[in-house]
Amino acid sequence: MILLKLPIVKGEFIERINRFVGLVRINGEVKKALITNTGRLEEFMIKGKKCFCIPKQGGKTDFILVAFEDKNSKGAVVDTRTQAKAFGRAVELGLIPWLKDCYIKKKEVKVGDSRLDYLLDCGGEEIWVEMKSAVLRERDYAMYPDCPSLRGQRHIRELIKLREKGKRAMIIFIGALPDVKKFKPYVKGDPDIARLLKEAKAKGVEIKALSIALLPSGDVVLENNNLEVEI
Repeated sequence: MILLKLPIVKGEFIERINRFVGLVRINGEVKKALITNTGRLEEFMIKGKKCFCIPKQGGKTDFILVAFEDKNSKGAVVDTRTQAKAFGRAVELGLIPWLKDCYIKKKEVKVGDSRLDYLLDCGGEEIWVEMKSAVLRERDYAMYPDCPSLRGQRHIRELIKLREKGKRAMIIFIGALPDVKKFKPYVKGDPDIARLLKEAKAKGVEIKALSIALLPSGDVVLENNNLEVEI
């Protein structure tokens, strides 16, 4: 199912010059591209690797780095904004079975010392939701995180607290890699997050995952609306 259509421009990755900016070669010219994903992405950010960008208006960068070529000529969507837009569209279209009759009531919801991504309304029941980008591959698995994340740890703790207060809480992993079959935490990336996810599951926090990919045409597609989760 097509979720988004992007005006992609194909390029070649050169290097990441800081956390938020990379250099890409597009039509023979070196351009700056915005990187929204704060993960290390070391398996993608390799000189010469094919990438997909979209034009950007204003600011210090010319493009947004959306994806890298991965399996079967499809792209791994590293851009967290594109992931969020795809998720929002899937909710809007009712394509996620475990979020039927839901709509996004609010974004960037203040909870404790954090902001969670969404507050959903599902038939009158509220769900506090945090979404995470899983773009590290191990065979058929999408994994998160690829490096330590204090912010990720804090979000999971907030979800646990919400659940302990009797509220419905959920963490959703976007497996933004073509042809993945399952999700699991990457223990070596952050063992504390793996431990916290086990605790969250035991406390009743719902842990869900879905997968998306970018087609060479620029279409972002929903590949699996209920990815198997192993915690």
